[in-house]
Amino acid sequence: MGMSVTISAATEQDAEQIFKLQYLCFQSEAALYGNYRIDPLVQSLDSLRQEVVADCVFVARLGDEVVGSVRGSTTQDGAAAIGKLCVHPRLQGHGIGARLLRAVEAALAEERGATRFRLHTGHRSEGNLRLYRRVGYQTVGTFDSPDGVPMILLEKPAGTYVATA
Repeated sequence: MGMSVTISAATEQDAEQIFKLQYLCFQSEAALYGNYRIDPLVQSLDSLRQEVVADCVFVARLGDEVVGSVRGSTTQDGAAAIGKLCVHPRLQGHGIGARLLRAVEAALAEERGATRFRLHTGHRSEGNLRLYRRVGYQTVGTFDSPDGVPMILLEKPAGTYVATA
């Protein structure tokens, strides 16, 4: 590949690239469910900018290009909500998603005191489920998202980080 992918905290200047990447990456999820109104596709750039400022947001970079992203925030019950993990389609399957998860988990535990991590994905998203289970997440429930997609809720305790980064 020539260059290596680096993982770092996102800056406000990354918001537009994250926004475009998120839109690209979640097309396949939308197609899987026949629903193009899923949250990652209808989120506004302003809303994403606010998340970059307020939440733990990490990006994967290949040179100057943002090729992956993940967000996390702490909840009132001591858990950390992790979401919108995405990796550019041309770079999927190379461990970037696991590295992004490890980075956001570490920051949420060390900087924000998270005691466990929580995330969700659509019930048909087998690739996502494989990744999450491989890095220690277990199914704890199901729910329907506001846009009508049946979701699987997964959790794991803090301290059980991704071992295959």
